[in-house]
Amino acid sequence: MSAQIRLVEVTDANRAAVAAVRVDPAQERFVASVEKSFQHAAENPAARPWFRAVCDGDVPVGFVMLSWNVEPGAGVYGPYFLWRLLVGAGFQGRGYGRAILDEVVALLRAEGAAELLTSYVPGDGSPEPFYRSYGFVPTGETDEDGEILLRLPL
Repeated sequence: MSAQIRLVEVTDANRAAVAAVRVDPAQERFVASVEKSFQHAAENPAARPWFRAVCDGDVPVGFVMLSWNVEPGAGVYGPYFLWRLLVGAGFQGRGYGRAILDEVVALLRAEGAAELLTSYVPGDGSPEPFYRSYGFVPTGETDEDGEILLRLPL
């Protein structure tokens, strides 16, 4: 059975609950925390960060952040770049990651986007197999931090 989720705007009322969503400690080297994501969004307005809490009912189970319809430039990939995707440790293995991508892809297709880019830190336990199983393919490029870039044709 696939997960039922909603992408919810982060507000003052839910921000602390969303920031409390944490991945398994073994995954922390592969994805920044929600709080760090808020910080990165504030520090990089030119990347046009768009982020949402991922909720199952009223419970935050994950977080997603994209660069939304941005002009690619130095250190900014786009026009649509999946900057963060995380599912809380206690909610993994239930289809939430795929459900999040399904929602994001539907939104991007409605915008007329041709592709979604993302990147991952290589290593044992990386999200590469998840992204590849969803249909992302390597671009042959790495970013300035050594992350491998992937693209999903829409």
